[in-house]
Amino acid sequence: MLNLVLFGPPGAGKGTQSQKLIARYNLVHLSTGDLLRAQISRGTELGLKAKKLMDEGLLVPDEVVIGMIGSALQENQQAAGFIFDGFPRTVPQAESLDRLLAAHQTKVSCMVALEVKEDELVKRLLERGKTSGRPDDQDEAKISKRVTVYNTETAQVAGYYATQNKFHALNGIGAIEDIFGQICSILDQHQVGTSENSTQATKEVKA
Repeated sequence: MLNLVLFGPPGAGKGTQSQKLIARYNLVHLSTGDLLRAQISRGTELGLKAKKLMDEGLLVPDEVVIGMIGSALQENQQAAGFIFDGFPRTVPQAESLDRLLAAHQTKVSCMVALEVKEDELVKRLLERGKTSGRPDDQDEAKISKRVTVYNTETAQVAGYYATQNKFHALNGIGAIEDIFGQICSILDQHQVGTSENSTQATKEVKA
């Protein structure tokens, strides 16, 4: 199973690349933002709470997000793999994701981080805000706050995956197809490694 953590600050291009990766590798896209917005559209208690936090540029509690991801894994047990987009955002979340995946007899294959400078992120998000309708895409102060949260908390997750030799950083500025090609090269390498490990494990069992 191929499980990718697609990483990067708001506006780095994760959504665009996710759609292309889904089509190529037949993965299930698990975006915490999409999961939360689905709750919001249904007007649930969780959705209302999440909307208030998201509008303020704040994060939703870990246990809520982990619960939603766990349900999504359960509903897609036959998937070839998953793209985790927007999660984990902190080291404790990464540790929780490892435990959750282990319970489903799988693990994170690799983490790819799209790196983009803040001035470019602000420009991209303000442009996206013209059509997205999201309040947090239309206010430069809220955008800066989201980027600050990423830089002070989320970026630490890179170190967590680096210790597992799963971290890869890419320049998120450039042609979409070029960036996509670089991500595919990384995933293909991990797929080969996973296949070889699986074959070796099978041989050991037979022996």
